[in-house]
Amino acid sequence: MTLCDYFSAADDQAALALAERPGRPAEAVLDVVFLKNIDPVVAIAQLEAILTECTYEEAGRRPRSGQLLSSPEEEGHLIISVTDSLAKALAEATRADLERVAEPWSMTAELQQSKVDAFNALDVLEALAGLAQRARAADLHLYCCWSV
Repeated sequence: MTLCDYFSAADDQAALALAERPGRPAEAVLDVVFLKNIDPVVAIAQLEAILTECTYEEAGRRPRSGQLLSSPEEEGHLIISVTDSLAKALAEATRADLERVAEPWSMTAELQQSKVDAFNALDVLEALAGLAQRARAADLHLYCCWSV
């Protein structure tokens, strides 16, 4: 099982500072959404494709999409960026938008493999949307601390 802690930070350097600290983002007193098995590369690009109505390939080519910021040799966890376009879409999403996205996102192979159904996908979407709204209000970016 992988732990995927989504959090907000001012910039890449602030996010990378986590890689130098022991523990997870919660210990750094950041705004964090704790998730399991919602990987910041494939699952998040699939979410962006569904939410913004683009192709998975387009979502994966957007700036900051699944970009590894920490060293690949980093012990314990990796810091990965989330696109600003997904953060904006999540921050602006209505409850109806999230409900519309939950089922198709839950049908992707990654979420099916993790046994995430539409009900649980909606919970994840609401948590991520809340994080994105708070980040946008504070002019912050979104990141994931991916512990494998």
